[in-house]
Formats: sequence, C-alpha cells, structure tokens
Amino acid sequence: MSHSQTDHIKIFDTTLRDGEQSPGASMTLDEKLKIAEVLEAMKVDVIEAGFAIASNGDFECVKKISEQVKDSTVCSLARAALGDIDRAAEALKPARSPRIHTFIATSPLHMKVKLQMEPAAVLEAIHHSVSHARRFVDDVEWSAEDATRTDLDFLCKAVDTAIKAGATTINLPDTVGYGVPEEYAAMFKHVIENVVNSDKAIFSTHCHNDLGLAVANSLAAVNAGARQVECTINGIGERAGNAAMEEIAMAIKTRSDIMPVTTKIETTEIMRASRLVSTVTGFAVQNNKAIVGANAFAHESGIHQDGVLKNAETYEIMTPESVGLSRSVLVMGKHSGRHAFADKLKELGYELGDNAFQECFKRFKALGDRKKNIYDEDIIALVDDEVATAENKIQVMSLNTYTSSDGRAFSDVTLSIDGKDRKTVVYGAGPVDAAFNAIKALIGFYPHLQLFQVHAVTAGTDAQAECTVRLEDDGYLVNGQGAHEDTVTAAARAYVAAVNKLIVKKEKRAPGHRVDSVQKTG
Repeated sequence: MSHSQTDHIKIFDTTLRDGEQSPGASMTLDEKLKIAEVLEAMKVDVIEAGFAIASNGDFECVKKISEQVKDSTVCSLARAALGDIDRAAEALKPARSPRIHTFIATSPLHMKVKLQMEPAAVLEAIHHSVSHARRFVDDVEWSAEDATRTDLDFLCKAVDTAIKAGATTINLPDTVGYGVPEEYAAMFKHVIENVVNSDKAIFSTHCHNDLGLAVANSLAAVNAGARQVECTINGIGERAGNAAMEEIAMAIKTRSDIMPVTTKIETTEIMRASRLVSTVTGFAVQNNKAIVGANAFAHESGIHQDGVLKNAETYEIMTPESVGLSRSVLVMGKHSGRHAFADKLKELGYELGDNAFQECFKRFKALGDRKKNIYDEDIIALVDDEVATAENKIQVMSLNTYTSSDGRAFSDVTLSIDGKDRKTVVYGAGPVDAAFNAIKALIGFYPHLQLFQVHAVTAGTDAQAECTVRLEDDGYLVNGQGAHEDTVTAAARAYVAAVNKLIVKKEKRAPGHRVDSVQKTG
C-alpha cells in the first residue's frame, strides 16, 4: 500500500530519558551510547537523549549522543525555564538534527499544587519558553504535562500559544496513565479541530501504563490524527512504564488494514534492542511480554503445535524473523570453528575487535565442552558479558566455592585489581554470600546489596545463568550483569561489574553544575 507523507508515524524513543527514570534503571554513558547506536540502527526518528539540566552526566550524555548520531534527530528535555533551554541548546550543538523538548503542566491540579501559577501565567511561560527555544533550533517540541486531566478549552489555548510561539511538535501526554482509548482519542480530535493553526504542527502521544492502556491509548491517538508516538524499548519507564516501542511498531505493521500508516522502524532489530536494554538496566523481560517475551513465539499446547506445524499463521500473526528472532534451535557447538562463530556473531548483530573476538571465542569453546546444546541466547549472553567486563579495572580471575548440607560455605576468590592478582578465602551463609563476602574483602569497601536476580538463559540443567546485581554505596546506585554456566561465577561477575561502575562514578565525582530536583514530563 502506498502512503503519503502525512501517513508516516514518527517514532520518538525516550528510553534514555523517561526510561532511565525507572527506579534502579540508571545507565552509564557508555551504555547509553550503545543503546543510541541500536536505536539509530532501528531507524528511530527521534532519540530523546536526556535532560541536560538535570546533571553534568545527563548534559555529557546528550552531547556525546549528539556527536555520535548521524541519521536520527537528537532531543533534550527542558522545563519552561530559560536556563533549562540554554543548557539543552548547548548540549545539542554537535547534533546534525537537534530538537529541544520543553514542557509545563496544564491541569488544574498541577498548576495549583505544583506550579502555584495562574492559568494566564502558564500561557505566558509557554510563549516565552517556546520562543526562546526557537532562537537555538528550528525543531521545538512542546508538551502539556498532565494533558488528560486538563480542561479542554484551556488545553486548546495552551496549544495555540505554543504553535504561535514556534512549536513544530505538540505533545499531549497521558502523564499519569489515567486515560482510556476513546477519551484520549477524543481529546486529540477536539484539539486538532478547535485550534486554528493545528495544521502547522505534528501532534504527538506520550502514554504511561498505569492502567495497562499505554499502547492502546497511543494507537487510538494515531487514529485520531497524532503523527508521532513517544515510547520506550520494553516499555520501561516510571511507575508501570511507558508505551512499548516494539508493540507500537508491530501493531502498526501487523494491522495496516485498520491503521493505514507506516513507521520507518527496522523491526528485525527489535530483539537486539530489547536484549540490550534488559541487560543494561537489569530489568528482565517477562516471559509473556508481547513481541519480545520468551513465550511470544512459543507453543506448548498440542492443538497449537499441530496448527503451527501445518501452517504457522494458525497461531502466529507475525513471524519470529520479523522481530529479529531465528527459528533455528541448535546452531553452534564445540566443534564449530572461528569462521562459523564469526558468521553467527554477525547474524546476531555483533561486530567485535580482534581481542574481544578471541576472548569470546575462547569462552564459547569452553562453554561447548561443558554444555551439550548451544543456543543463540547462550552466545548473546556470553558476548554481552565479555564485552561489558573487558575494560574493567577489577576482574574475576578464578572462583572456587565449597558448600555443606548445613548451609555453611566458603569461597576461594582471585581478582585482578589494576592488573595485579589478589586472593582470599571467606566464609558465608551459602555459596553466593561467601563469594560476595570474598569480593568485598578484596576490594576493601562494602556496598549495600539492593537486588540479586538470577534467570536461566535457556532451558535445561546445563543452561547458562544470567545474574543481575544492584549495589548502593555513598549515594550511588548501579546495576551489574554477569553470565556463566556456573551460577555462583555468574553472580560474582555481576557483583564485580557493579563494583567497577561504582568505582568509575566515585572517580568522576567533582563539584560542578547540578540540579537536585527536576520536574518531569510524560
């Protein structure tokens, strides 16, 4: 089907901004750059890289992503304050296609309680903030925070003010996940029909999932005239999360019969993006999650299996290949050589340097000696773990754990710290506790363990374990991941990965520009 320019839906990804506001989802600069690279490969239209005024770290992130990204628009969030906008503009200077996204609350509750401003003052702030942003960039987005609880007449006045001041995109977010599809669509239709110059801007959705309706609300708004959808990978975000980008993209692609619109999203990159975000944040994707869950293309019922074997369309409305999955089961083994391993890495979307490739191949062969069946998921976990730890100052060199039936255990751990091996033997209440105690004894400080999570990469008793550890120390909160066929070793690697992040954060601590409290949109 041929579509006109107005039938294109822009995908605005806010994984790096709103997604990172999920408690515990803080990402390092390198991790954000990797995610931005994958988002650009997916052909995301707009990447919201951060909130430049929030901290020096966020500013640096927006700046570095602006330098790296070539094809997507790079966006920074800013409140309706001139200092916020100036800071965003400075961070976006290197971007080929920069956007400033400014916002202010418009609902009676937010204006009275949070802003303590009269409606007339809010309209004035909209005019000043948008017009100020236009001094720096041609692409300005304005958001009406808590739009779904805003008086419609006032919302129209606010939108009209923003467009007259130079806003090219108008976002009407369901900030608290309060809306339902019919109501949300009616709001868009009313504003588009009643704002005289509404044709001069693209209307955008930004939905939270508090009632489980974020994707449904976003698609309802598309049918009502919205031409940009704001979303995140795996639906991560504050509280119950945001509309999931993979669900939006595949719903539009699969149901083009009732939504005659298109996106530019390269859907075959979806699984790669999902796995990367899950690994970086430590937020495991639930098995029954649409599109990217482990069970999304799995069939256990005999009736379903029979139907799929006869014709996959009986129970699959999209193909696994369309989202970047492979139907192959056993594709690699201990007899596979470097050439086959390199081809498999390319198929899975990895490009490694010589040293990283050699280390990964060595671990792959070792895994093949211990594990009968090697799946794509095994290789992904292995490579992600190796790449994440390759440059760390502290690395796990060896680990031997001994346990008894009374629960006592001791761990013999050797760490490489700044190139020098250090070893200790420490007791604990179980093997993982003993390993963690040994690591703490070697590093010389004692971070607080906030989360310890384990899941099997594949099925079977010989499956690799993928562990996530969340540590807090001195006001910093970090996640670490590790994978290994031995669960205790995977846990130790995850703990050490988190420790390395803590050390980097502490080394970078320096007095500078900082805002302790910022209001958030969306």
